[in-house]
Amino acid sequence: MTAVRIAVIGCGSIAKHRHLIEYDLEPNVEIVAVCDIVEGRAREAAEKYGATAYAEYETLLKQEKIDAVSVCLPNYLHAPVSIAALEAGCHVLCEKPMATSREEAQQMIDVANKNDKKLMIAHNQRFVPSHQKARELIEKGELGKIYSFRTAFGHGGPEGWSVDGKDSWFFQKDKAFIGAMGDLGVHKADLMRYLLGEEFTEVAGFVESSAKENSNVDDNAVCILKSASGVVGTLAASWAYSSKEDNSTVIYGEKATLRLEDDPNFSLIAQYTNGEVVKYELGGIQTNDSGGQTTSQVIHHFVTSITENTNPPIDGEDGKKSLEVILNSLESAETKRICG
Repeated sequence: MTAVRIAVIGCGSIAKHRHLIEYDLEPNVEIVAVCDIVEGRAREAAEKYGATAYAEYETLLKQEKIDAVSVCLPNYLHAPVSIAALEAGCHVLCEKPMATSREEAQQMIDVANKNDKKLMIAHNQRFVPSHQKARELIEKGELGKIYSFRTAFGHGGPEGWSVDGKDSWFFQKDKAFIGAMGDLGVHKADLMRYLLGEEFTEVAGFVESSAKENSNVDDNAVCILKSASGVVGTLAASWAYSSKEDNSTVIYGEKATLRLEDDPNFSLIAQYTNGEVVKYELGGIQTNDSGGQTTSQVIHHFVTSITENTNPPIDGEDGKKSLEVILNSLESAETKRICG
């Protein structure tokens, strides 16, 4: 099989600790080019993976013959660079959130469709074993009717792992647009859509910027979400969980309660109303604190969608729907109204 020729645009932490490592583990992939405006970062990655370094993505797209691109840039560049790569005839794996507006997200989808190219958004939570098992149990009807949920994603903030530390673009609204909600909350919006198998039609958001100095983006948020069938739950995203990362979800059903990544020893616990308790050891969820996320399966699924010509598991439409939940929460916080 001919190798899939890959370029990684943006050589910060997410590229260094996930994309490049995982592409290198794929037998049918060749990392051809890397790009970063900080030329030293691009050179370092190029030397490690035998690629060509670029400082400008436009030059890379023009000069290199590549099949696919990973976009690992600040949020405000996700849409324009993804669109440029799609127009250049490349499949695109874009980091989350896929865009900073509904309009940008739709443009990405339209260009991908026009050029018959894959567009995948890097929502890795769907591939966590406990999350996949929970979806299986829900689909089998083991919980009966779903009543409610609570899901949270919080840690001490990007300064602990971003390549630029406290000076990271994550804290700058003109580059990030969204703070903790775009960094963490959108992952949980996507996860709950995946687990419940339905969309959220109403969103109420309470969003604050209170935990980080020299930051003008949200760093603490709690949202109330209501699904199409009437499931009501909460979603929390925070950069203020300084003692320990929380990446847990609890789902309350008619016949059972599922606790995901909520116990130090068992990644999934099913507590049934008849008194039965089933504890699953499925391997812990990967965290930045535990040494990176080098087996997220995101890159594997993206490459497979190219080599087998299948639809990516989280395509542009999926990415847009998860983004809309977050955009609705921000709009709700601003207008003091329920949005949907």
